[in-house]
Amino acid sequence: MKKVQGWSKKVQVWTALGATAILAFSLQANAQDEQITYNNHVGKIINENCVVCHREGGIGPMQLSNYDQIRPWAPLIQLRVANREMPPYAYDHGIGIQDLQGDWRLEQEEIDTIVAWVNQGSPLGDTDIVPPAPELQNPDEWNFVGQFGQPDLIVASIPIDIPADGNDLWQKHYVAIGITEERCIKAVQVKPRGDAKAVVHHANSSVEFLNEDGEYERYGQLTEYAMGKWGEIVPEGVCRTLPANSRVFWDIHMFPGGIGAMAPGTVIKDNVVEIGMWFHDEDFQARTSPFKQDLRLYQLRDGYESGHLIVPPNGYTMTQGFHSFDHPVRIDSFQPHGHLRMNAASLEIFYPATGRTEQISQISNWSAVWHHSHLYQPDVAPLLPTGAVLVIKQWYDNTAGNPNNPDPDQWVVGGSRTGDEMSHAWIAVTHLDDEGYEKLVAERKANEERSLAGND
Repeated sequence: MKKVQGWSKKVQVWTALGATAILAFSLQANAQDEQITYNNHVGKIINENCVVCHREGGIGPMQLSNYDQIRPWAPLIQLRVANREMPPYAYDHGIGIQDLQGDWRLEQEEIDTIVAWVNQGSPLGDTDIVPPAPELQNPDEWNFVGQFGQPDLIVASIPIDIPADGNDLWQKHYVAIGITEERCIKAVQVKPRGDAKAVVHHANSSVEFLNEDGEYERYGQLTEYAMGKWGEIVPEGVCRTLPANSRVFWDIHMFPGGIGAMAPGTVIKDNVVEIGMWFHDEDFQARTSPFKQDLRLYQLRDGYESGHLIVPPNGYTMTQGFHSFDHPVRIDSFQPHGHLRMNAASLEIFYPATGRTEQISQISNWSAVWHHSHLYQPDVAPLLPTGAVLVIKQWYDNTAGNPNNPDPDQWVVGGSRTGDEMSHAWIAVTHLDDEGYEKLVAERKANEERSLAGND
């Protein structure tokens, strides 16, 4: 009898599941039968996510500001969107932390809508309906203007002439910052002016301050720029310090002619690279006693740092590095760095106390023309107890199957030229003490409990 009762319950469950499946199939069929149009559905998605680059004066290779401009490109748009190549934000879905600041990725529902629209013939739709116009700022404007206003301080490089072609160029020099009091940075962005966006390969900036002997002493990294980078936001209650009476050391790498689809291939006269900084109030440190954040280059020790990075012709290479701290930390951002043969990277955390490894970030379609500093939302940014180990991995593809590869028949070594390779990651770290670490852990646990209680 018990078996019969159990079987009866299973039949009831399966019947209910079957009814649910039939209903879901019916709803899916209805959704597929509904006509997807530009005016009703797709225009809003493109205006909000694509037009910022694909407009007159933008960096995109074609304009996508209206239906007549978009319609001829619809099949290509479908391909790029379905493959998650556009918008250009390479960060894997379903692996590790997904809550990011400045995340350009489309939602799956938006991707499905564009794919269905093209499959239906890319119809315009009701002409009485006009998609909402995009909110655009000047393409040469600072990225954080809408959030923080204009920068509180701009530090510009000296003007640099960049030829139309030739070998890699480097420009290194000092520029005075001009502040007499220590300040806490809450956001920072680096941007080349005008047409130099595809020509400035990177622009690293470090800080030196006047010590008690009246001599300049290195303080640390201010920020880092690589092609396509959005900028950095320092988490609330944290200070990235800019010392008083300091100066910037610029290290700017340029590639004549440029890289990528928007390379100008022309001479650029008097190019200037600028750092824009937004500060907290002058009494921020006294009021909040913030923890300190720094940005550092973390080498992958089995690769470029030891000089052994070699990618064979028509072959592959992988590097990895390990880093730990003698105090608790929070990892605020992750930005892998390489050149034309690098194509993937990952960040993991190994916990020696438990033997557990946690996946944090994976980028499986990395590109040298779109560097991103992946900024973790502060409430999910990885919290590392003392002794936890960062595990950083990067992969390199020197075959003809790599679309960014200029010559798969070359041996590729570690070095600074565009044709060489690098193996490191830029990581922003908030340095905690035991009390601060335990406080953040307790706050997250309380938030999780409230969230679970709200779902009951």
